[in-house]
Amino acid sequence: MSIVSKDCFRFNKKMNLDFNKKLSILIIWLFHLSGLMGLLYIDKNLFASLTPLNLFISTTLLFVNQTNASRIKFLIVFIVFFIGMIAEILGVQYGLIFGNYEYGNNLGLKILGVPLLIGFNWVVLTVICGSISDKIFKKNRLLSILCGVFLMLLIDLTLEPIAPILDYWEFSGSKAPLQNYIGWGITSLITQSLYQYFYSNKEFIFSFNLFLAQFIFFLGFNFLA
Repeated sequence: MSIVSKDCFRFNKKMNLDFNKKLSILIIWLFHLSGLMGLLYIDKNLFASLTPLNLFISTTLLFVNQTNASRIKFLIVFIVFFIGMIAEILGVQYGLIFGNYEYGNNLGLKILGVPLLIGFNWVVLTVICGSISDKIFKKNRLLSILCGVFLMLLIDLTLEPIAPILDYWEFSGSKAPLQNYIGWGITSLITQSLYQYFYSNKEFIFSFNLFLAQFIFFLGFNFLA
């Protein structure tokens, strides 16, 4: 293959990657904004029941847009999923870590009272928040970890008030206790540490858009519902 042909191949590959990323970003914004409008103005129960579809698409597109897949990356994803599921099971079954709560019916198939999607949600939040914090504090791993934890807590703060309304989950005292946020912080600290230390070549652009779409979705429902 000539030098010109190689350059053309690289250019076409880059253009395809750029198109795929732009299309992925467009899809998540369409899903989140249309979902918000549907919850607010069309049929709350119907659109809330479609949450598993939204999370599945977001998770799929997040990993489609990751760069340089490797065994260690898959291992980190699996460990974060496992940590998230175990923490949630301990919470639901024994009231540990997050407090006393139970999941509703809008998040799909459950294992020991915890929807499988929640495990994937821990992965998604770890990756998108970790990618943003890595971009901000590229040269300081400790600050990257702490910033990632802060961003994950920020998402949880916007989500907790609306979770019972959408039949996601509900605490025994109706409001999420302080224990929940402490538990979130500790669990996030573990998953962010794994991500920052062992997950190389972090993707930023799609992760930032997904974080922003989720944040606007939850914050918008809080203020407009």
